[in-house]
Amino acid sequence: MAEDEAYDIRIGIDGTWYYHDSPIGRLPLVKLFASVLRRDEAGDYWLVTPAERGRIRVDDVPFMVVEAAFEGTGADQTVRFRTSLDEWVTAGPGHPIHVRTDARTGEPRPYILVRNNLEARINRPVFYELVERGESRRRPGGPGSGGTEFGLWSDGTFFPLGNLTD
Repeated sequence: MAEDEAYDIRIGIDGTWYYHDSPIGRLPLVKLFASVLRRDEAGDYWLVTPAERGRIRVDDVPFMVVEAAFEGTGADQTVRFRTSLDEWVTAGPGHPIHVRTDARTGEPRPYILVRNNLEARINRPVFYELVERGESRRRPGGPGSGGTEFGLWSDGTFFPLGNLTD
């Protein structure tokens, strides 16, 4: 394998891929790059082929969820997500949903693990759909763990989206 180098490729916060700060407009090319994308233990992103590997910049996470499909309700519900690269992933134990708070704005930012340590941010319209399908429940745990959380079921797993005040 050739020596590591930095490629002038960046994935913007909205999931757009750039080369030399120009958007890459060919979806098949972006899908090809995405198929060889890896994230290492230090959190760096790499395009890896048998011949070489190059580091790329990622503003947040590499993928963006743009659509959700719901089947069933409550604890029997399954939620599938489509990324902007037409990859489908079902939320469940192997593909958890989690929410981080934006340090600058204080707003929630939901994510789902797509594959191999690579995440997708769930866009705002889809997040609103999750909230519409969500439910509140008492936080599980022992004494003193009380409180109510709001979340969503998929594939037999409850994913907290936020806390509610009692």
